[in-house]
Amino acid sequence: MTSHQTHASPVPGAVVPAGDAARRGDGSAPRRLQVNITPAERAGRVAIGVAAVIAGAVMLASAGSAVAVVLEALLVATGLDLAVTGALGHCPLYHKLGYQPRSLRPRPGGPDDSTA
Repeated sequence: MTSHQTHASPVPGAVVPAGDAARRGDGSAPRRLQVNITPAERAGRVAIGVAAVIAGAVMLASAGSAVAVVLEALLVATGLDLAVTGALGHCPLYHKLGYQPRSLRPRPGGPDDSTA
């Protein structure tokens, strides 16, 4: 097999972090990130994140001390994190902890249930 050939992905059109396929060594195409945030939480994350970025940027413009600059930069970074995870619908921390909201879990006997 040449380096130009790829294997079929277990999940078509999915996205995986860049190094995962290389670490697996199977040459598979990237997978899509699993949505692990409910629609209501996604909307809240985006709204609060955008508000935090705007507030932090406004406060940074008039920051007086070094401590204020650091705290306001942290506010902007936190807002960006909330906005991006909300927009993507995937929280890496939830994934790492194995948390999935009840409303997003596969239902027994449903189309995602492998035991049926």
